[in-house]
Amino acid sequence: MKGFLTTKLLVLASLFGLTACLGMPNSVKPVTDFELDNYLGTWYEVARLDHSFERGLSQVSAEYSLRDDGGVRVINRGYSAEKGEWKEAEGKAYFVQDSQTGYLKVSFFGPFYGSYVVFELDKEDYQYAFISGPDTDYLWLLARTPSVDPALIERFTTMARDKGFDTSQLILVEHGEIQ
Repeated sequence: MKGFLTTKLLVLASLFGLTACLGMPNSVKPVTDFELDNYLGTWYEVARLDHSFERGLSQVSAEYSLRDDGGVRVINRGYSAEKGEWKEAEGKAYFVQDSQTGYLKVSFFGPFYGSYVVFELDKEDYQYAFISGPDTDYLWLLARTPSVDPALIERFTTMARDKGFDTSQLILVEHGEIQ
């Protein structure tokens, strides 16, 4: 009986851990009136908080397309100057609430999902998006072009700082030519 109880507690703890990755910072609210068709296509990473799966990468982009099952196919790509090679990861994303709310769960590793929260978006032309993960350790500024007006970067930085992100750690992603 003790072994069964221990196993059950481990399973419950694991499930809690998986769902915890689908949260969002209290200060972040997903955009509404989100239109997936306008969001699909190529986005460039302009700025980010560093994390292990993108550390050292430049020229980072994401390609979003529809999957046959109604989800979103995600192809993230970046260049590692240290290794002299491109790195690519394919994932899948699904809406957490409804298709008009910019709150998705994304997975690059089997059944493990993390939050992808669009908390600011150019709804007119879909030219930029501010993205959060499950907590304030994950933050991205994406745009349809590799470079943006410095005023947008300042707006992103100010808004993110006001929402509790450590913007002193922001990385501006290089998109220059590969040597």
